[in-house]
Amino acid sequence: MIGEKLKVGILKRVCKAYHTVGTTFGIWIATIFVGLYLLTVRLLNFIFMKIDWLFFPIKLRKKISSPILIVGNPRSGTTFIHRYLANNGIGTGSRLYQMVFPSIILQKIIKPILPLLEKVSPAKFHSDDVHKTNLNAIETDDPSLLFRFFDGFFLYAFILSWAKEDLLDWFQPKIRDNSKRDFNWFDIMWRRTLISSKSERMIGKLFSISVNIPSFLKKFPDAKLLYMIRDPLNVIPSGLSLVTGVLDGVFGFWSLPEEKRNHYIQRLYKALVELQIRFHDDWVNGRIDKSKVAIVQYDRMMNDFDGLMNEILPFINHKPSQELINEIKITSEKQSAYKSKHKYDLSKFGLTEEQIKKDCAVIYETFLTNNIHIGKE
Repeated sequence: MIGEKLKVGILKRVCKAYHTVGTTFGIWIATIFVGLYLLTVRLLNFIFMKIDWLFFPIKLRKKISSPILIVGNPRSGTTFIHRYLANNGIGTGSRLYQMVFPSIILQKIIKPILPLLEKVSPAKFHSDDVHKTNLNAIETDDPSLLFRFFDGFFLYAFILSWAKEDLLDWFQPKIRDNSKRDFNWFDIMWRRTLISSKSERMIGKLFSISVNIPSFLKKFPDAKLLYMIRDPLNVIPSGLSLVTGVLDGVFGFWSLPEEKRNHYIQRLYKALVELQIRFHDDWVNGRIDKSKVAIVQYDRMMNDFDGLMNEILPFINHKPSQELINEIKITSEKQSAYKSKHKYDLSKFGLTEEQIKKDCAVIYETFLTNNIHIGKE
């Protein structure tokens, strides 16, 4: 398929997702109602985003300036650094309800009833032990592509990985490139998030951008990216645990036949490895402007947080207040004392240490051999 442009329209994606959910879980009728709900939300957003222009015509034309983007595999420390920067006034991140309802006016209407919406939100299936979230939580921007286009990494990770055929090519930018569509959407959505949050700087978080960072930097040339890296022996089973935990809450993942579980896990494992390898390939082959991307090692974030932040803040062009400096010192002490309670059994996912080390060998060689300091080669 290389050299051709793979075209997968929304009708094809919807039909494939419906057939996959139906044949895999036997859920045919309820899936239709979920689809109608998503269609209704999309229609509401279309109407209210037009109304936004009546109230915010000047602000909506304001260009996104110097955004910060957190990138990396799930469970690599992206959520912690994303929320830490946002909660300490360096910028703002997208809250889950803002991705579901990107209209500024609609957000004002929806916000008072968020506690009611939590009862039907998929966020309730996340395990708090692994990843605390809710509709009002700052989250990764990837789900917005699912809500807007019924497309993207979340569609593959949670639904289409179950399909009989391997559909990973549908989400490979080299084969099916939706970067112009997706980046334009982030621009539209982030402008509204900045207005709603009364902030001047956007802090985004995207897992899927790992495979397409050069294109992102062309769209947002003044962006600064923090790429989070963690030992694949930890990040991969942790990421699998996160996703299968959600699927267990929705579909009873661990009660499914072993053959179905293994089929899905192998597909998702392949995708999680691919996210890292594609970034590495772009990094070592000079396709990424390294002056705009900083490698942030998970172990340094845990054991040398204050030293790491002393490098991150100048990189993102943020001058810290004395209050922030004090907060960093307190957080650094907490990070150093933190001991994870999570131990992941690789055999539970049909994986071995040898397999992961082999598949991710270049990640170890390039990013995990020594401590990496931002701004130093």
